[in-house]
Amino acid sequence: MNVFVTGGAGYIGSVCVEELIKAGHQVTVYDNLSEGHRSAVDSRAKFILGHPEKENDLRNAVLSTKPEAILHFAASTLVGESMTDPGKYFHNNVCNGLTLLNAAVEAGVKKFVFSSTCATYGPPDKVPMTEDLPQRPINPYGESKLMFEKMLNWYHQVHKLEFVAFRYFNAAGASEQFGEHHRIETHLIPNILKVPLGQSKQCDIYGTDYPTPDGTCIRDYIHIIDLAQAHMLALAPGKQGFYNLGNGDGYSVRQVIEMCEKVSGTKIPAIEKPRRPGDPPKLVAGADKAIRELGWKPQYPKLQDIVTTAWNWHKQHPNGYSD
Repeated sequence: MNVFVTGGAGYIGSVCVEELIKAGHQVTVYDNLSEGHRSAVDSRAKFILGHPEKENDLRNAVLSTKPEAILHFAASTLVGESMTDPGKYFHNNVCNGLTLLNAAVEAGVKKFVFSSTCATYGPPDKVPMTEDLPQRPINPYGESKLMFEKMLNWYHQVHKLEFVAFRYFNAAGASEQFGEHHRIETHLIPNILKVPLGQSKQCDIYGTDYPTPDGTCIRDYIHIIDLAQAHMLALAPGKQGFYNLGNGDGYSVRQVIEMCEKVSGTKIPAIEKPRRPGDPPKLVAGADKAIRELGWKPQYPKLQDIVTTAWNWHKQHPNGYSD
């Protein structure tokens, strides 16, 4: 299948591109490299340096590629930044997304797979979280993703564009070749691993008085390759709708630190700090729908496997990507 991937130079996109090519697909990556890295793009993929702010740049890239499917990972994703610069998030995640949708319709694209987020739910009414929960985002990032989900629904009704939208929980881990290198690192595991890499003296724990067994937040971690495999399954004709992606199990901040100590063989000091506003005590995915309807089965559900692959990649790339 001929697949057009936006954001294919980013963390999740790079591994999905790698898995697409392994599965025999022809891939074009469109990325402006504002957050991604040129060296994170699989050498077997065609690369287009994108300028979505230029009129018709994204449209022309889609039309010239003539894709059968689009995987859309390009987004602004920092929750804190979205609270200080909401315009950036609505412009990139909604306006540029609309341009991509219109190009998809014009090019006759048959399938659209969207990288959404559990942030569309906001604080959950129950855990594990299922797809039928109310969606009440509490930041512009989550709101922008929800707006695009609604746009997808209307484009399906009006233009018959078949779509799958995946609401991610905490993507983590690495493939042998590609891993996690963000301009601003907010994810727990890579921040903890900065200590054994010699890049930080300690890690931070935000809140130790939550109603959880050890007082720290519990989150659901999903291996990046398992995430990518779900996208492969979504390309099948007839697959349509919204799906959570997670392991259905959660680990506390202290448990993740302990696992990073075990895997790295290094004692990792932790500094306890106050809670961050808006952090729910527990976020765990109910992913039964993806398992049942897509035939998805995570291959790396154990935290040790996730941390081990992340540690192996960071050891080989202590400063991330060369560019």
